[in-house]
Amino acid sequence: MRRPLVMANWKMHGSRASVEQLSTELLGLENLSQIDVAVCPSFVHLAQVLAQAAKSGLQVGAQDCSHMQSGAYTGEVSAEMLADLGCEWVLLGHSERRQYHSESDDMVAAKLAAALEAGLKPVLCIGETQAQREDGEAFEVVAKQLKGALAGQAELRGLVVAYEPVWAIGTGLTATPAEAQEMHSFIREQLAGIGSLNAAKLRILYGGSVKAANAQALFSQPDIDGALVGGASLDAAEFAKIIEAAI
Repeated sequence: MRRPLVMANWKMHGSRASVEQLSTELLGLENLSQIDVAVCPSFVHLAQVLAQAAKSGLQVGAQDCSHMQSGAYTGEVSAEMLADLGCEWVLLGHSERRQYHSESDDMVAAKLAAALEAGLKPVLCIGETQAQREDGEAFEVVAKQLKGALAGQAELRGLVVAYEPVWAIGTGLTATPAEAQEMHSFIREQLAGIGSLNAAKLRILYGGSVKAANAQALFSQPDIDGALVGGASLDAAEFAKIIEAAI
């Protein structure tokens, strides 16, 4: 039985005051021991959230990391820095990074290797655009992203995969439970052929306009092990309902 994981991606949102309030409300939840719950604030709020979440069931991750360990890379944050700060997780390959920062599969692979070397647990984000789905290329695109990031990796401990159809991120559109399950099953089949991964035990999350209203139907699918939640995670009450649906 795979333990559910619900992860919040707060993206570039929040002030010190709003982050403190949101974190406090989440720390008040009673069911953090029943599933894995993690939040990924911006870099500038990581230390604050880590301090608040210390000795609690709330886990903390970063939204990205550099592919380099150290050096003259102004503005970059290394995986080692994140691990030293106390982060447990890191998001990699999010569609917004691929779109706005032109991150290739090779770059995502390099970041994944750096995260694993630093001892972080990576969440590899993959997903197709609306045009690619309409052209019948969704499975081909997802397989390419998956294999491009994972091929040749020496170790993949702690890996989680998040399927986020680009056309459903922040749009209000959501893949139907059947569509999401079909892709999650396909991803698990692809993972079975990569290295020494135990695909049956690896967690695959769904992301893309997940909210309380659709969470239960998504989580009822056999290959959906939780969610990577964007906008809905900025509302503690809404996020709590999503967590409850995963239990």
